[in-house]
Amino acid sequence: MNGRSPALIPFETHKDAALPLNGSDLSESSRPRGKGRPRTVETAAPSLVELLNLVRTGAANTRQELERQSEFGRAVVADRLTMLGDLGLVDESELGAATGGRAPRLVRFAARRAAILVATLDQTAIGVGVADLSGKLLTEHHEAADLTAPPAELSERLTALFRWSMERHAPQGSIWGISLSVPGAVQGATEGDFLTATPPVLPAWEGFPLVETLSRDFGVPVWMRSSVETMTMGELHAGAGIGARSMLFLKVGRRIGAGIVCDGQLYRGAHGAAGLIGSLPVNSGGRSGPLDTLAGSDMIQREGLSAAQDGRSPMLADIQRRGGEITAIEVSQAAQIGDPASVAILTESGHLIGQVVATLANALNPELIVLSGSIVQTNDILLAALREAVYGSSHPFVTRDLRIIRSQMGSSAGLVGAARVASEQLFAPAFLKEWVMQGSPLAHPAFTALKDRFSQTASPPPPPRARTGQELPR
Repeated sequence: MNGRSPALIPFETHKDAALPLNGSDLSESSRPRGKGRPRTVETAAPSLVELLNLVRTGAANTRQELERQSEFGRAVVADRLTMLGDLGLVDESELGAATGGRAPRLVRFAARRAAILVATLDQTAIGVGVADLSGKLLTEHHEAADLTAPPAELSERLTALFRWSMERHAPQGSIWGISLSVPGAVQGATEGDFLTATPPVLPAWEGFPLVETLSRDFGVPVWMRSSVETMTMGELHAGAGIGARSMLFLKVGRRIGAGIVCDGQLYRGAHGAAGLIGSLPVNSGGRSGPLDTLAGSDMIQREGLSAAQDGRSPMLADIQRRGGEITAIEVSQAAQIGDPASVAILTESGHLIGQVVATLANALNPELIVLSGSIVQTNDILLAALREAVYGSSHPFVTRDLRIIRSQMGSSAGLVGAARVASEQLFAPAFLKEWVMQGSPLAHPAFTALKDRFSQTASPPPPPRARTGQELPR
């Protein structure tokens, strides 16, 4: 930070919503047709989409590699790169290493062309951040929150934190999207499509237009995914899962969910509900019920309180005697320092979860299983018990090279994954084709229609108050 208050980004007005090429009209028919230039916008867009995604994903970073990968001719590649450069989507200012001749000019994706706002909404916390167009997280902030509070209050707080994050980071471009990570499966989220209405995710938020409010206030499309999906994406692209082709990600908390990676891609299922393993039935000590009920954090808290009250855990009883609250975290910490009753509770939870994970492992044969959640982070007991159950109940071929580890990303995983979701959705071929000629997704026909609808139903919000760089909104 340089001590100065960063300039505010104009959220409501996006000057890049329809960028012209070299100051001229975007229509191909309005200018002379050069060598390799298509006759119409419709024929130019597919080649622009293919070349831009080759550059964006790192599959090609020179003109020669683009020609080879795309099988387009030299003149076509040169023409499209000129167009993408004029739109600010690629950069060719760097030179690569020479290999016997003239050094090639590198083609780089302009990841700082715009920014993505990301947020995680958990039962007890909110996290917000700013990412570039490649999905790289640039800044983040986390604070305690209660998702059972009135939704209007939480929405107002989220908006204030978004604006503060933008001021703090002061990105070069405007915002191109918002990506949210929420508890529970998100219905109706398909490739490339942004949300036009808030899906039913949280009972306390029933009927509250969170998506509509954010989209209207910031003038950008909004995407939403479950916390398990975003954390899986974060671990896959920035954590222990980098380079993995098959992976299981487990989030252990009040609910227990799994993220499934097959062939390097997140598997979402027909309706985005893949991995809801907490609803699977299990048996424990003669009792039957869902995995969430018999192994989640509510069970750990309940059994810990019972152990404190009946004297099985002097350590937990002492916490209660001093006026402290017995939560799953206290039980986990007590287990870590050797409290026998707490160790037994965490071991039972780990064994039950491990039995379900062993079934998944036998079916999917992952190379890596990653555990996350505050309970997992505060002790080694649950992880050890889960490993024992998986290794003991899986086929030897399945466990031969299988690694079962704890996530090192913590609360950052959800933000990183949310950023990746927005990045992939913005540049999904079908979605990208509709806006690439204008240079901004804010000119996508479907989003333009949505903005028109918003403009007819509500007036724009007041501009944000200027603050110093590190000052949190009250």
